[in-house]
Amino acid sequence: MWSSARSEAALLAQLPAPIEIRLIRGARRLRLRYDDVRGILKLTCPTRTSRRSALKWALDQRDWIETQLARAEPCEPFVPGAMIPIEGQEIRLVWAESQPRTPVLIAGELRCGGPEDGFERRVTTWLKRLALETMSAEVAEYCAAAGAKATAVTVGDAGSRWGSCSSDGRIRLSWRLILAPPAVRRHVVSHEVAHLVHLNHGPQFKALEARLFGTGLAEAKSELRAVGPRLRRLGRRR
Repeated sequence: MWSSARSEAALLAQLPAPIEIRLIRGARRLRLRYDDVRGILKLTCPTRTSRRSALKWALDQRDWIETQLARAEPCEPFVPGAMIPIEGQEIRLVWAESQPRTPVLIAGELRCGGPEDGFERRVTTWLKRLALETMSAEVAEYCAAAGAKATAVTVGDAGSRWGSCSSDGRIRLSWRLILAPPAVRRHVVSHEVAHLVHLNHGPQFKALEARLFGTGLAEAKSELRAVGPRLRRLGRRR
């Protein structure tokens, strides 16, 4: 047991980034991806795969891993002077101690006062509030069109999902969508509202989603894939 543990430690030490290994029932092969927000490798494996063999396989992918690390963009914390998108428009973050503590969006700037060490927290809180207000209104709009009702709308920051809809009608959306262009955000909102009617991705669901969103659905989905990585980096320090 000790020898095996030491062997695993030696393999881990050779990897250029931390790794998470998950055994997935039904998985047919090993799959590796790099989470550039958390700075870790994620390896999924069939349930009978040993950790040692999984790590050895990951080491064989070292060239690919090095390429992903080289391509990874840095995080973009909410600091004074930074440029961030709000509804797809680039906005400068401005701190001045004499300004009100609650951020105000004026002339292409998000201005915030108070102690500088609380600047990031206040900006994040403001963005989350804006996200909840904006997307709650959009959920209501789409619900009216779909003849559906959401029992609750909340915002969060799930690592891999932009939105979710539970069987009891609760919709949860990523607050980061307020940073994206409106069409990208509304695509996710309409998608989750469509799930209030159809908890699947069958033909009826797709037809309702398309009707709710209108023209340009494919383009909005494509744009989310393009801007998504940056949205996940914004407001983080790693």
